[in-house]
Amino acid sequence: MLSIQPIKAFSDNYIWLITTNEGSLVVDPGDASAVIEYVESKNIDIKGILITHHHFDHTGGIVDLKKKYELDVFGPFNEVDGIDHRVNGGDTVSAIGIDFQVIDVPGHTLDHIAFFSENKGDPVLFCGDTLFSGGCGRVFEGTFEQMFLSVKRLSELPSNTKMYCGHEYTISNLKFAKEVLPSDNFIDNAFKEVEKKINNGIPSLPTTLEYEKLINPFLKFNDDEVIASITNKFNVSNDPNEIFTAMRKWKDNF
Repeated sequence: MLSIQPIKAFSDNYIWLITTNEGSLVVDPGDASAVIEYVESKNIDIKGILITHHHFDHTGGIVDLKKKYELDVFGPFNEVDGIDHRVNGGDTVSAIGIDFQVIDVPGHTLDHIAFFSENKGDPVLFCGDTLFSGGCGRVFEGTFEQMFLSVKRLSELPSNTKMYCGHEYTISNLKFAKEVLPSDNFIDNAFKEVEKKINNGIPSLPTTLEYEKLINPFLKFNDDEVIASITNKFNVSNDPNEIFTAMRKWKDNF
């Protein structure tokens, strides 16, 4: 039985705690104290850490957690201290009875990876800062084309995949989605529902890829209404990469 719980950190980070009857993993522990407080209060046995990319708000707790617990740390090829097992796209990480497929998703950072498990027909995805509910990550180190291809790669996973992102950005992302598609009632209703959740202290995550394809403009790069919205605003063709790039640049300044 797989259980996944959020541990909140900083202003909007989620550290995900994955638990089976063989133990627990934490994903992107930027803050060791938040993890220690949570697992100690619930007597949780953490066995390892999954890291998606090198940004400090996702890696800052690794060293302190390893001082306190005996952990295996899986992450990408970078200069972050404390990663024991460096993995690339196509590799498999096996821990606490789960096999995770590693997927290369450069764009936000060049080292960014995601962890996907088929989980016996109930698939889960830990995508860090590549894909968010209603949006996608900023392009810091890679190219817009790399980010487009990474988002596209994730969009091709099974539609029932539950998506666990690194931040609670859904409200701001859906504000932008409403700007891209102002007449889309589904997005408008999604915004209102998420607003209620956040106001009640309930995370908007996880989401599913199926749902995201209805609300996330960055997954609708082939949608006629999105294409019309972007080409009317910017001097670009209807090529999906150009649509995505123009939209991401628009979001950067939104």
